[in-house]
Amino acid sequence: MARHLPPLRRWAKGRLPNWARDVTDTDDLVQDALLRTLRSIEDFEARWPGALLAYLRQAVLNRIRDEVRRRVRRPEETGLDGLEVNPGVSPLEAAIGRESLERYERALATLTPEDQEAIVGRVEMGYSYEELAEVLGRPSSEAARKAARRALSRLVQQMERRDL
Repeated sequence: MARHLPPLRRWAKGRLPNWARDVTDTDDLVQDALLRTLRSIEDFEARWPGALLAYLRQAVLNRIRDEVRRRVRRPEETGLDGLEVNPGVSPLEAAIGRESLERYERALATLTPEDQEAIVGRVEMGYSYEELAEVLGRPSSEAARKAARRALSRLVQQMERRDL
């Protein structure tokens, strides 16, 4: 878990919209998701290298979605005049655009688990090729680089499809 915590925190940054934040920040959500996941880790079955990272990433994403739903149900109360909840987009949404992000996630879901792990590890988690080789179970950083490049090529093909 200690190895995956920093990359998960980096990945989660920007995924929780500013308007959904209160005293809880993204780092707290990641830590909470990992603690919740540890309680049911005996149910986890590693079927491929990197499966644990995928499992943890999904747990963090689910926790972020839960927080957004909670904030929508209970809007922030304030007694100060002139202060409004910032409905602005998160930094990630502003950079990529919500529609592009959704298209990316739909395209990513069509790929094999190994391709998903290569892309998430390299692009979203910011792993070096050495770290990616370890996560993917590849013999070298060069093998991990090639796997990530092939996976990204397949992702681009999927994103260019009109029916996505």
